[in-house]
Amino acid sequence: MTGKYQLGSIRAADAAGIALAAERLRAGGLVALPTETVYGLAARADSASAVAAIYHAKGRPDFNPLIVHVPDFVTAEAIAVFDDRAQALAARFWPGALTLVLPLRPDAPIAPAVTAGLDTIALRCPAHPVMRAVLEACALPLAAPSANASGGVSPTRAEHVAASLGDAVGLVLDGGACMAGIESTIVALRGSGWQVLRPGPVTVAQLTELLGPPLDVAAAQRIEAPGQLASHYSPGKPVRLDAESARADEFLIGFGPIAGDINLSPAGDLAEAAARLYECLHAAAAAVHPRIAVAPIPQAGIGLAINDRLSRAAA
Repeated sequence: MTGKYQLGSIRAADAAGIALAAERLRAGGLVALPTETVYGLAARADSASAVAAIYHAKGRPDFNPLIVHVPDFVTAEAIAVFDDRAQALAARFWPGALTLVLPLRPDAPIAPAVTAGLDTIALRCPAHPVMRAVLEACALPLAAPSANASGGVSPTRAEHVAASLGDAVGLVLDGGACMAGIESTIVALRGSGWQVLRPGPVTVAQLTELLGPPLDVAAAQRIEAPGQLASHYSPGKPVRLDAESARADEFLIGFGPIAGDINLSPAGDLAEAAARLYECLHAAAAAVHPRIAVAPIPQAGIGLAINDRLSRAAA
């Protein structure tokens, strides 16, 4: 690996690594660590200086809020107001890949920069054993956006983090490849209904089964949660979508029978495609080809989340 890759910053996610991560986080430092979705760049959410270090390391716009990760529902309830719908969602999907945008409690121990000045907060209780172990060891809510330079391809392996952020993060816990491979679904609960602000592993169909149909209105104009920027997840090259074949100067990311230079899922499995999406985009970014093409992905189930990420990568 070339560029900013620093092997020394990567540590095994064993007991010693988890203890070191917790120590650094309590001291206000940054730690990159795996979740079941992508690797996150974590800092204690109650410290303005620690949260500022996240924005600085990522080059992230300060109007883009951060997700706060908690170990359990009790911790979440001390930060945000949960109505019956939010409680039902937490009971069904936590720990897991669902983020809830809820009213922030006035006395919540959260640095203002986390919410970008909004009166709501994005909360998630992750399922990954490494992230859960760190949350329990440091006993702090952790703000943790994806562990990569802002706007770039999200990391699903420890080496992706090191290549993107380099010396900006001193410790990366290596928990292997992320299982889901795309960021959590983000749901905002409104007074009269609910909206998906970012599609992800928890599908609209699953949410509708519990909550009823979503609001039939346009997406909110203000940025309420991560992943809403029109241009995001960029591999640094032009991206052409719905490509049946590659042009001479294109690296083709295939799907199903469209083999390509690399394939999201030869079997046409959308869950496998989601898990491999960012890994394939990283491979395309590293290829000699100046352009990238991507085979058509079905607009169904988790395919909606894959196409959301691809459309923003192509923006």
